[in-house]
Amino acid sequence: MKNTLSIKQNHVFRRLYNKGKSAVTPCVAVYCRKNGRSYNRLGITVGTKLGKAVVRNRARRRIREAYRLHEDQLVLGYDIVVVARVRCSFTRYGEMERHLLRCLDRLGLRAKETV
Repeated sequence: MKNTLSIKQNHVFRRLYNKGKSAVTPCVAVYCRKNGRSYNRLGITVGTKLGKAVVRNRARRRIREAYRLHEDQLVLGYDIVVVARVRCSFTRYGEMERHLLRCLDRLGLRAKETV
């Protein structure tokens, strides 16, 4: 991922949950907040409700790949946290990707294409 770093600190996750904007679909929930930097930071959270480690890691990989494929369409300067919901483990990749993009659109994180 070219313009994105990982979020690893717990206080950054908590700040996003408390003060960030959010968008929710049955598959994922996305929280975002401006970070004042020239790059994005991404955090992915997958709870134990989703399943065992294999299922959780698969959900994480799928979310990271969907983000990576559409990273060039995103506005820079945001902290983004994607929370996988239980339904994420049962949906196909294409549907999960659409849910993620729908959340990013609702939050205004995808740049509008000019024709």
